[in-house]
Amino acid sequence: KEFFMHDLLIKNGTIIDGTGGDRFHGDISVTDGLITGVGNQLGQAKRVVDADGLLVTPGFIDVHTHYDGQVTWDPYLTPSTYHGVTTAIFGNCGVGFAPVKKANVSYLINLMEGVEDIPGSVLSEGVRFNWESFPEYLDILDSSPKAIDIGAQVPHAPLRLYVMGERGADHAENPSQEEIDLMGSLLEESLNAGALGFTTSRTTKHLSRDGKNTPSLSAKDDELRGLALAMKRAGRGIIEVNSDFGPGEFEIMRMASEVSGRPLSILLLQTNNSPSLWRKTRDQIKSARARGLAVNGQVGCRPIVVIMGLETTINPFSTHPKWKQLLSLSKEDRLIRIKGDSDLRHDLIHQLPDDEHTRQIKQWLPKTFLMHKGFDYEPLPESNICTIAKDRGISPFEVALEGMLANDGNGLLAHTFENYFDGDLEVIKEMLLDEGTIMGLGDGGAHVCTVCDEGAPTYLLSHWGRDRKRGDTIPLEFLIKKHTSVSAHGYGLLDRGLIKVGYKADINVINYEKLSLLDAEIVYDLPAGGRRLIQRAKGYQHTFVSGSEIISHDNQTGNLPGRLLR
Repeated sequence: KEFFMHDLLIKNGTIIDGTGGDRFHGDISVTDGLITGVGNQLGQAKRVVDADGLLVTPGFIDVHTHYDGQVTWDPYLTPSTYHGVTTAIFGNCGVGFAPVKKANVSYLINLMEGVEDIPGSVLSEGVRFNWESFPEYLDILDSSPKAIDIGAQVPHAPLRLYVMGERGADHAENPSQEEIDLMGSLLEESLNAGALGFTTSRTTKHLSRDGKNTPSLSAKDDELRGLALAMKRAGRGIIEVNSDFGPGEFEIMRMASEVSGRPLSILLLQTNNSPSLWRKTRDQIKSARARGLAVNGQVGCRPIVVIMGLETTINPFSTHPKWKQLLSLSKEDRLIRIKGDSDLRHDLIHQLPDDEHTRQIKQWLPKTFLMHKGFDYEPLPESNICTIAKDRGISPFEVALEGMLANDGNGLLAHTFENYFDGDLEVIKEMLLDEGTIMGLGDGGAHVCTVCDEGAPTYLLSHWGRDRKRGDTIPLEFLIKKHTSVSAHGYGLLDRGLIKVGYKADINVINYEKLSLLDAEIVYDLPAGGRRLIQRAKGYQHTFVSGSEIISHDNQTGNLPGRLLR
């Protein structure tokens, strides 16, 4: 008598299945990449994983990344895969690399470098640009090896530039009706070929490397309506927008959702210059949802932190003439020079240039902290650099320099740039608990030497579920649902995000007692020797994608079972 063998059996785990329901003990069987059983006495398997004492969850779904270029050279999409992410979606915020004509490659690199802080030299060497149309880009992605599932969206800026040429980046120009129709036709073609949506940027924060506003900032109602009609014809895709949400902005994007009949996903965060605006936008989302529109706000789980050090993109001394003189030196020689020259340190601290950067840093320092080992992303406001300097009777810039020189020149500073106006994470808690929000500010692959928020899944579980000291925690069942099934449903991915029979076997087995973020560090592993900040994790015993293990005890296995969602 033949005996059926599952491919994989995860036994004796504490299962939190992504529904929000209570955890339970049991087994999970997997065959041909799908979950075939959840319960007990599920039979035998070719491989058995003992999850006794471990937490078993669905894989995390990150809907907001910028791996558009990195995916072509890094099949593991690090560091996201170190944090239990099994599905990543990119092409966000209206920037990306398709469609593209050869004449526009340098502009798109310049735009991505400015908006998302990915060095142009890295992109020029790392991305081959062996495609023109968006469907051709999808074909390249489809044929490339990858550890996790990926999805691509059509970004507004390259679409506009492809159709309008240089005029597409000129905010004094508007597309003709014929150009709007062509943009719509290309968008429809891309959606039918497998694009997961259309993304646009409506924020003045997004600037190209040479300081110009992103092309989509000035797009008028008729252009967005034409693109919305294309989405209606295709009958698929989500609309994602990053906007400052000034007067009338929400109404424009709501119109696009209404005309297209497609879901709308909006970045939702607290800014320091308008700390209450997010609530107005949140209320507009609630109102739209009450009217039956599928709208959600993408939120983070910790402050958006700008990290500064001797080797990061910016630091407090970036524009200082004496600092500029050091840039030709190697990292090692620069450190030796600064540590060994007291006159140089004095000049850096006390002869500050009177420029915009220094003025901005002076405003930042009261919300900037020494990023010591095991840094808590909910730091006490009184532990900031200015308070330390006052207590010691020295300049805050001296504290900052000392902090960066620490740990053999690898010391880092953390400036709470957004989502921390009140000096705690109560606003974030309010965002997380809102039924109209999904997780979505990790920015994987972007801001490579300025921000390092890809560890959001690990922080979400460890800080909010267990470690928070300055306020209430949140039940683990809710947190896991938020980053699995809620994220999946927000993007129409209905085959994943739950541990249930018939669902995709994307599964994390986690040692929750040991789950933690490691300290952020700078590594030089990008094309052209480019540097980036990376933050790994501890506690991921196993991560499975379609039943194939991609992470074992926090390290890559080399398996590449991922596929393109289309």
